[in-house]
Amino acid sequence: MKQDPNDLLKEALKLPPEARAALAGSLLDSLDQEVDEDAEAAWHAEIDRRLRELDSGTVKPVPWFEARRRISGW
Repeated sequence: MKQDPNDLLKEALKLPPEARAALAGSLLDSLDQEVDEDAEAAWHAEIDRRLRELDSGTVKPVPWFEARRRISGW
């Protein structure tokens, strides 16, 4: 029996935020058919750089609600 995507979405939206985030990540991962090793290496280098900045105190984290406000221009 095939489910209607709209029904699946309605069910997914009932999940708690953490479960929705995990589901979204899994769905996005399922779309990746090929891995670009250069892109993966670049992402790992960027993540390492940002973690070093956080650990050293060079940058300070911003709560999501504040980042979202800044991005949307509210």
